Amino acid sequence: MNTKFSYIDLIRRRSSRRSYKPEVLSDKIQEQINQIIVTIPAGPFGTDSSFRLIRKSIAADQKIKLGTYGFISGAQYFIVGKTVSGTEAFIDFGYRMEWIILKLTGLELGTCWLGGTFTRSEFARLVNLQENEVIPAITPVGHATEKRSIRDRLIRLGAGSKNRKPWLEIFFNGDFNHPSDNKQIGDYSTVLEMVRLAPSASNKQPWRVVQSDNACHFYLQRTAGYSRMFPAIDLQQVDIGIAMGHFELSARELQLSGHWQIADPGIVHPEGTEYILSWVFE
Repeated sequence: MNTKFSYIDLIRRRSSRRSYKPEVLSDKIQEQINQIIVTIPAGPFGTDSSFRLIRKSIAADQKIKLGTYGFISGAQYFIVGKTVSGTEAFIDFGYRMEWIILKLTGLELGTCWLGGTFTRSEFARLVNLQENEVIPAITPVGHATEKRSIRDRLIRLGAGSKNRKPWLEIFFNGDFNHPSDNKQIGDYSTVLEMVRLAPSASNKQPWRVVQSDNACHFYLQRTAGYSRMFPAIDLQQVDIGIAMGHFELSARELQLSGHWQIADPGIVHPEGTEYILSWVFE
């Protein structure tokens, strides 16, 4: 499933699309999507999750309200993913689903992360959701309309979708007392910029990265009260998985060797912040 674009190019190109042409995808494209789904790499923790392409016919002028991102119109197809509840599972889910979304971007298909609670939805029935499983997110997939709808533009404006936190707020050298800029980080400057560009629920961007001599340490800085929106789904753990996926894909593309490892540096961190995992240099 190679594309002519690098992952770094795909990360830069991809944006959420909420308005779709109500057309049937060709058999060839559906086959390509299904091939992507069955070749997803394992996440950093190696937990299991599964994804499925589903056709859910929606009239062109009908809107379906899903998750935290508002209305989707015209979409005929969705990719639905399921996993068990748990920190490692949610992180791996975000990592793996973002890989799918980037691959779909390479096929010139539109997508949109939709996080929320789908336990009692038609999607749950279609993927035979079990009692111990949850659907943390889904995405529509199809040919996006050439122009964004007014509703889409308003949602993007309200969520600040184009805005990203500056380097000095999310990347650090040695500890949380020393913010870093992209001139201090060396070979990993491009890699961390791809982390900065990662999508997140409500654009909260909860990841923090502290670089030491031998590793980049990932932390989750929680948004106060956000977990109450969907108590069964930890969307910010899904977010950190997305960011970690961007990091690894970019690092490997730039031939920067490393691996994921629990290597908590034990540094003092802000309240509401928790250590997740480290990328150890090789």
